[in-house]
Amino acid sequence: MISALNELVDLVEEHLAEDPDLNALATGLGTTEYHLRRMFSSLAGLPLSEYVRRRRMTVAAADVVRGEDDLLSIAVRHGYGSTEAFGRAFRAVHGAAPRAVRRDGGPLRTQPRLRFRLTVEGSISMDTRIADRPAFRLIGHAARVPLVHRGVNPHIQRHVAALPRQEHDRLKALSDTDPAGLLQVSDDLAPDAPEGTGLTYLHGVAVTGDTPVPDDLDAIEVPGGRWAVFRSAGPYPETLQTTWAATAAEWFPSNPWRLRPGPSIVAVLDRAADFSTATCELWLPVEPAVPEPDRG
Repeated sequence: MISALNELVDLVEEHLAEDPDLNALATGLGTTEYHLRRMFSSLAGLPLSEYVRRRRMTVAAADVVRGEDDLLSIAVRHGYGSTEAFGRAFRAVHGAAPRAVRRDGGPLRTQPRLRFRLTVEGSISMDTRIADRPAFRLIGHAARVPLVHRGVNPHIQRHVAALPRQEHDRLKALSDTDPAGLLQVSDDLAPDAPEGTGLTYLHGVAVTGDTPVPDDLDAIEVPGGRWAVFRSAGPYPETLQTTWAATAAEWFPSNPWRLRPGPSIVAVLDRAADFSTATCELWLPVEPAVPEPDRG
């Protein structure tokens, strides 16, 4: 996976003025565009689309400051059809218009070219299992909330706090399959979504595919497949978020699995009364990194 990400960076660099063919690269590397984007975002700390934009504007800034060409020529060279579109992208990265930067020499925000390296330290003990699950449903109360990478998400916190206490007991009583208990479900999120991107959050439980859904509850249909299940215990949500990051930094690069599209699920197995600590299971949908042969 590390070598695949470095090939991805090389491809981006070769096609800065256009959108690189990530699907072709992923197919050639025996993986998927979805998995490449998820791993890049997790390890680089920013979405691939944002990295491409920053690199493009870093290279463009050198042309602007050099002052040898007019701004339209520079805009076209870097994949923009007008100075207006180029100016908006330039300003979003550098915080100033191209003409102002050409006049003053700055400010400039540089995005260095990334290079991924794997350092094997074993810093996180990964208590993991692979679960093969038939199709099931996730039912509960859903809301659209912005993505927050670190700390408690206040939008999710408000959504859950607004539910009556008896509703949590009702949901737990409806649970009839794994993952067991009350679940925190994130769905409808792009593989390299930046912080603040909207996602569907569902506070609910898992039920079998033929379990009726009460009229007042939302439902997410989950197809059958395999799941990597990571167990964490400690301060909440810090330990869970550290475990989540370690799946990309340590587990996926050294195991023959890759992410597939689907919801991510957190099952809270045990917690302190004030939720300061918790034992959780993180369920991520996976598939073999090398597709299995057809046995049909």
